Amino acid sequence: MIENFRLRVFRVVAHHLNFSRAAEELLLTQPAVTQQIKALEEEFGVPLFDRGGGHISLTPGGAALLPFAEKMKTLSEEATAAVAGAYGQQAGELALGASQTIGQYLLPKLIASFLHSYPKVHIVARSGNSDAMLEALVAREIHLALIEGPEQRQDVRIEPFMEDHMVLVVPASHEWANHEIQLSDLATQPLLMREFGSGSRRVVEQALAAAGLKSKDLKISIELDSTEGLLSAVEAGLGVTFVSRWAVRNHIAVGSLKLSRVSGLKLSRKFSMAYMAGPEPSGSIGEFRRFLLTRSEELAPRATGKRTSASE
Repeated sequence: MIENFRLRVFRVVAHHLNFSRAAEELLLTQPAVTQQIKALEEEFGVPLFDRGGGHISLTPGGAALLPFAEKMKTLSEEATAAVAGAYGQQAGELALGASQTIGQYLLPKLIASFLHSYPKVHIVARSGNSDAMLEALVAREIHLALIEGPEQRQDVRIEPFMEDHMVLVVPASHEWANHEIQLSDLATQPLLMREFGSGSRRVVEQALAAAGLKSKDLKISIELDSTEGLLSAVEAGLGVTFVSRWAVRNHIAVGSLKLSRVSGLKLSRKFSMAYMAGPEPSGSIGEFRRFLLTRSEELAPRATGKRTSASE
């Protein structure tokens, strides 16, 4: 990256408003970060950060500089991409946001395969629930959001790239283990759910409601903000839950959890990518979009842990 180093340090500190966190991101020592900021302040002749009262905040000079530092970052990325593009390559930073299920169980494999073809692309990834990733996209903190469940927004374009199936997970010793149950049986057991804002939760609630079982009829005992938290709670005997088939495959393989089937209920959904409305993405964003549309199903692990082929 050809971005001015001092401006990059300033931008990262301004983002975190914390010198130690900025140092971690920049892979520098905290004194080195402080030295770079001090040199930049001497160059401009004004303080850029107010360090009083135990808190860090931007001074008027720092607030005035920040938009230009952001523009310099963008210009640096565009210049890098343009030079690579002149030789038929892709380069620059690609900022991805992913829902927790996608981020934890699918994204690493997808990124590894993408970088095999485009090694000069620098990928920065973050995760959260689907709503949080869409907000990050709209705030232009990320270039592409990979989300779960149906979403309808006018300010972004949403495009499915993979089908996912959600399964009912129960403790290994549960009476429902490896058995088919009736929809009404779900109202008799504590049900563990993801938090509001989770795409997984929306899919489950909508499917159950469509089948005739409303949220008020369920015994929702615990809400957790991660899929792994749900699975750990099921292992502890706190209830049953619905999760993506990708999330539970290792637990099934070692026998710590079992699956059950609800008669007549099919919980399928699409994993989707979201990007800003407007022209079709180009550069590394466009290449990653095309990669998801053509390769994601092929690369995704099956519930058994094996890869699936495009013909399956």
